[in-house]
Amino acid sequence: MNPATRDKLMRVSVATLCSALYKRGLRNQTIQDVRPVKAKGRNMVGPAFTLRYMPAREDRNPITVFRDPKHPQRHAIETCPEGHVLVMDSRKDARAASAGDILITRLMVRGGAGVVTDGGFRDAMTIGELDIPAYHHRPSSPTNLTLHEAIDINVPIGCGDVPVFPGDIVVGDDDSVIVLPAEIADEIADEAVEMTAYEDFAVERVKQGHTITGLYPATDENNLTLFAQWRKTHDR
Repeated sequence: MNPATRDKLMRVSVATLCSALYKRGLRNQTIQDVRPVKAKGRNMVGPAFTLRYMPAREDRNPITVFRDPKHPQRHAIETCPEGHVLVMDSRKDARAASAGDILITRLMVRGGAGVVTDGGFRDAMTIGELDIPAYHHRPSSPTNLTLHEAIDINVPIGCGDVPVFPGDIVVGDDDSVIVLPAEIADEIADEAVEMTAYEDFAVERVKQGHTITGLYPATDENNLTLFAQWRKTHDR
C-alpha cells in the first residue's frame, strides 16, 4: 500500500469517504451493523486479508480441529501480513464468535493493522483494551465451531453486505468501516483530504453563526474565496 495514501486515510472520516465513493456511483461499501469493540480515537487503515466462514456441520467441527496448525482460522491469524486488516465473513451471524482475545492478541503482536467481522468476538471486553482496532456486530461467547466453519483464506468475501476483495483498502474510524476498491484508493484518499479541509472550514463558519446556504455545498463563490484564505491561514 502507498504509504502516502495510508497517511491521508488516517486523517479522514468514513463519512467523507462514503461521499467520495458515492460520487463515483459506489453506494454499498460501508460494512453494515459493525461497530468498534472500543473506540480508539484513531483510524484503522490497511489492505484486506480475508477469512471466509460457512455454516458448520457437526461431524466436521469437533473441538479437536483446532489441533491442526493449518486450520483456516488459526492459519489466517498466523499468515495475515503485517499492516493488513483481517476481514472475516461470518455470514452476519453473531450467535457464535469469529475469534477471541488470544487470537486477536496474536494478530496484534504480528503487526496486524486491525480486524473486522460481521459476527461477534469472544472476550470482547479484553479485545477492546488491546492496542489494535477491532470491529464487530456484538459480543458472542460460543466458540466459532458452534455455527461456523472457517473454510477459505484470502478469497473474495462478503462482510456486512459489502464485497471485499483481497487487497482492497479497509478504513475504520470510531463510527464504522468502509472498503475502498484498491485501484481507486489513491485518488479517493486525495479527494477525501480536500473534502475534509472544506468541511473543517464549513464547521468553523457554522459555529460562528453563518448559514449553511451557499456554504454547504459551496454554491456561493464568496465562500470559496474565504476558504482559500482559510487554507493559507491554517496551512491546509
